[in-house]
Amino acid sequence: MLIKSALFDLFFKTMGWEMKGDIPRDIPKSIVIVCPHATWVDFPIGLGVRSLLNMKIHFWGKKELFQGVFGWVFRWLGGYPVDRSKNQNLVGAIVDIYNSNEYFHAALAPEGTRKDVQELKTGFYHIAVQANIPIIMVGFDYVNKLVHINSPFYPTGDFESDKKVIAQYFAGIPGVQKSWIKNYLAN
Repeated sequence: MLIKSALFDLFFKTMGWEMKGDIPRDIPKSIVIVCPHATWVDFPIGLGVRSLLNMKIHFWGKKELFQGVFGWVFRWLGGYPVDRSKNQNLVGAIVDIYNSNEYFHAALAPEGTRKDVQELKTGFYHIAVQANIPIIMVGFDYVNKLVHINSPFYPTGDFESDKKVIAQYFAGIPGVQKSWIKNYLAN
């Protein structure tokens, strides 16, 4: 898996982006959630962040990205295909991957799409609870071209309570004005 890349560093910096925060190196496992998922540019920005962090962080992506001519590229970059069809124990399968590795970090966009959504997909939360790992919240501030990396958040197992903490974090990042944030903070 390609982690450190001068090309990704250059893209990130040439596009005028900066980072604020870090992922503690003493945490062997985490699930990294990135919001907003607004554009295809999220992906190369994320690769730039990973490269600058110089940290092995995989990513979960819909299985369709891993098919066809460019499928090998996504695998080479550290991707894991996810089959989002019904009747699958996807959370359990991902928890097994975390449990079978001593060191494993992976990122995903919990919105599940680039469109505005009313709620986040909750798989990331159940994975964190079942694998007993922290959630690292990463916000893409497109207004100021700043990637915000929050300190690890350890979920309590009470999603109704924890979703407000997650929404409050992302609500504080300029440009992240999503319907799900308003819904979570209103309840």
